[in-house]
Amino acid sequence: MEFVQMRTVPGGSFLMGSSRFYADEGPVHPRQVESFEVDVHPVTNVEFAAFVEATGHVTVAERDLDPALYPDVAPADLLPGSLVFVGTPGPVPLDNWRAWWDWAPGASWRRPTGPGSDLEGKDDHPVVQVALADAEAYAAWAGKSLPTEAEWEYASHGGLDVGPYAWGEEPRPEGRLMANTWQGRFPYQNTGALGWVGTSPVGTFPANGYGLLDMIGNVWEWTTTDYAATHVVHSCCSPTPTSDPTTIPRKVLKGGSHLCAPEYCLRYRPAARSPQAVDTSTTHIGFRCVRRPATRA
Repeated sequence: MEFVQMRTVPGGSFLMGSSRFYADEGPVHPRQVESFEVDVHPVTNVEFAAFVEATGHVTVAERDLDPALYPDVAPADLLPGSLVFVGTPGPVPLDNWRAWWDWAPGASWRRPTGPGSDLEGKDDHPVVQVALADAEAYAAWAGKSLPTEAEWEYASHGGLDVGPYAWGEEPRPEGRLMANTWQGRFPYQNTGALGWVGTSPVGTFPANGYGLLDMIGNVWEWTTTDYAATHVVHSCCSPTPTSDPTTIPRKVLKGGSHLCAPEYCLRYRPAARSPQAVDTSTTHIGFRCVRRPATRA
């Protein structure tokens, strides 16, 4: 198996976060990142299929739900499955995500939107319907790791410091679409990003300054960083956050996806972030891997 090509991201410092958009992106603070390698693009369906064939891995979406963890769920709803974006026939209030997400028994990375769907013609699309454990298992098999939020955000800038977007100040410089994001009116009208509704082949949109593809848009990407309502900037006097053992841990997703629209989710920017329960998989979450020098974890 030939793994995803990687690029070296030189170490350096940057200002992480933003004060211009959503509260959880702040505070803006300096961060130092050591040099590392990162996958040129998100792991694709064909690459994930090779991992499954080699290891027999069964993804979280393909396993029965544990009734002990979901005591209020009807037995019929404990079957394997995942969340699928369904859209709506017309405008709806944007404060209820359940209007456009549906639980689909049988949905998995092999059948992203449930029974009847498949991966035909999508070998080079990012794999989706992968929970954190699935991404970690792939990374371990490939001799790699998942990135931290700081590593991911630093790499997504491509060595530039030119504005809120990975490519500059404007979302569409000179009218050019730079990433696979929602085109139209969310969540009911999408004319497609360069013709693609849903995921697009990796590399459809321009690479950043490090030669990395789809750092913005297409699919959200897992990181290993625990989510908090704001960036946790440690100092001698700041408390260490604690996890509530009664809740499912959440990690930070980065990069935005093909479902991001300015009126609902203006998160197709390096500083943007989103919380995701580690046991959840959807039609718009994927991942890429990193490799650090052997002297570092």
